[in-house]
Amino acid sequence: MKINQDLDHYNSNTPLALSLGMFDGVHRGHFSIIEKLNKIASEKNLESGILTFWPHPRKVINPQDEVLLLNTLDEKIELLNQAGIQNLFLKTFDEDFRNLTGEDFCREILIKKLNVKHLIIGYDHTFGKNKSGNFDLLKQLSTELDFEVEQLGPVDFHHQHISSTKIRTALAEANIIEANEMLGYPYMLSGKVIHGKKIGRTIGYPTANIEVAEGKLLPKKGAYIVEVYVDGQFFKGMLSIGTNPTVNGDKLSTEVYILDFDKYIYDEIITVKFRDFLHDEIKFEGLEKLIEKLDLDKKLTQEFQF
Repeated sequence: MKINQDLDHYNSNTPLALSLGMFDGVHRGHFSIIEKLNKIASEKNLESGILTFWPHPRKVINPQDEVLLLNTLDEKIELLNQAGIQNLFLKTFDEDFRNLTGEDFCREILIKKLNVKHLIIGYDHTFGKNKSGNFDLLKQLSTELDFEVEQLGPVDFHHQHISSTKIRTALAEANIIEANEMLGYPYMLSGKVIHGKKIGRTIGYPTANIEVAEGKLLPKKGAYIVEVYVDGQFFKGMLSIGTNPTVNGDKLSTEVYILDFDKYIYDEIITVKFRDFLHDEIKFEGLEKLIEKLDLDKKLTQEFQF
């Protein structure tokens, strides 16, 4: 996949089948668009492409807002690459771009700059200043500017449209299985293993503390069954998101106990994939009660069908 981060100096004679949007989570709704893009590109001798924005537009529109995303940029790039997209355009969302009307965006960016010949958008997608760009506008411009446009309907899950917002809600409620079904893959995070208080090793449950990327959405506080990947090798794991209230912790941490594992991995990057929820964060009366619960969590993790 070719990655283009500087549209100001991008010029290509390669005609594109393109879609645009944040593609946060790269979920099953997005995959339906990507599948159609790749099919159209193959049939019409075009290259497939995605135009997305980084940082998230809300960081420009409302800088004071905390914007937590389902994917880091690296995760999004990898997911789109795996899905077979040939070109990824990363457009910086700044004030100049924010003030482009929908028509100017279509003329100047999509057609003049990117040479789009076939455009696919989602059922609710709008773009341009004051959301002035939509499917109706694109249909009006398509004949004059010599491109085709189509709008795909939503993908449903339990009679509701799949969306990044619904996936965020599921994660906030620890509905991991539901979130994963909407995504089409297990929710994941990657990070460097950093030093913690090392309390776990004193009770027989040494954990790897994960440095979570800024802006990455974490599920609800609690304990989870996870897949753990170290140097590409799979292990079962129990992951905790919380403040360690039993030992009077006050800082949020994300740490994973890796079953059947005893290697030194400080400063290494590991990946965890969420598979199921064990329980909410609990403040135990003492370490003995904590160990009893960890023993039960470990048994459930060992028995889980990965």
